Amino acid sequence: MFAVLKTGGKQYKVASGDVLRVEKLAADAGETVQFNDILMVGATIGTPLVDGAGVQAEVIDQIKSEKVIHFVKRRRKHGSKRTKGHRQQLTLLRVTDILENGADKSGVKAAIGAGSVSVAAVAASAPEKAKPAKAEKPAKAKPAPKAEAPAEGGDDLKKLSGVGPALEKKLLENGVATFAQIAAWTEEDVAAMDEKLSFKGRIEREGWIEQAKELVK
Repeated sequence: MFAVLKTGGKQYKVASGDVLRVEKLAADAGETVQFNDILMVGATIGTPLVDGAGVQAEVIDQIKSEKVIHFVKRRRKHGSKRTKGHRQQLTLLRVTDILENGADKSGVKAAIGAGSVSVAAVAASAPEKAKPAKAEKPAKAKPAPKAEAPAEGGDDLKKLSGVGPALEKKLLENGVATFAQIAAWTEEDVAAMDEKLSFKGRIEREGWIEQAKELVK
């Protein structure tokens, strides 16, 4: 049996035992993850997804693709040239099982892309633990954290060049709370964040990724 799954904006036709490379996932080597965006299983075609279907795979390793050279030349009176290398971060997987139904009850961690994904989103993808019969209601709701302060468990993003309280708030609203997340951004992540924050090219001009890598150290 084969299935067609979608991850990282790409589609893959897989069968049990196949080894494939996908956009980096938030998972460690040896973990089992489950893809839930299934477009087709055998002769069943989704509309657009197949309800209850899933593909489970074991993470073999986190790897990088071959280096790609990006060259930019600006033809101006005081023009500039820049050469930049990039190696896309990938996850190497081995498909272990294809589920035609019941994937939503399997309890296997969902396959979520790394980079701009928040820590909270990764935690939410893990199987839910059994809840107590009765949950005590809090006496008083806690106020939401202020935008001027870093998110709980996050970093002070205002240390990045050009980031003030207003921009930090937008980053937090889009799930970006740590320097480690920004340091792991790919070109696709940067393009997506440029679109969300409406400042095309600013991330690259300000050098956020390089700054974040230094701050992580």
